[in-house]
Amino acid sequence: MTVDEFLAWSQTVPGRHELVAGEVVAMAPERARHAEAKAAVYTSLRQALRDAGLSCRVLPDGMTVRIDGHTAYEPDAIVYCGPRIDPETVEVPEPLIVVEVLSPGTKRIDTGEKLVGYFRVPSIVHYLVVDPVRALVIHYRRAGERIETAIVAQGSLHLDPPGLRISLADLFENA
Repeated sequence: MTVDEFLAWSQTVPGRHELVAGEVVAMAPERARHAEAKAAVYTSLRQALRDAGLSCRVLPDGMTVRIDGHTAYEPDAIVYCGPRIDPETVEVPEPLIVVEVLSPGTKRIDTGEKLVGYFRVPSIVHYLVVDPVRALVIHYRRAGERIETAIVAQGSLHLDPPGLRISLADLFENA
């Protein structure tokens, strides 16, 4: 299946799915910890964007990032900058920041397959993997031809571009 076929199909079936190498993969039901962590990520990113006064937007899960013609992921949060995307679209064409919240069965995929996939998208500068159990964030950042990694367990995340600062205390206040 191509991403275009997948996007058309996914709007006709219930549940959440991703497309990996042309194969549809159903996403497992969420646990409360995962849902709360996603909400905290969205809220923190939204507040950071407001505080910075940037013309960027954050979207919660449900939106698609096209990796290539046969792979599309649905991250837990996406930040993009510039004009608003079409309100009828299900795809974010030029994401700047993507976020995945770890759940019991996703660590290997989120830090392996998705890490490589997301950085195949030229616009993505930051990939955040949020671990709600250990209350830390693995921050992958594009730096020219390299991907830098930082494990942040206290203080704040500095995401530049676009120029955001996110307090880990706020992100994990309910952890």
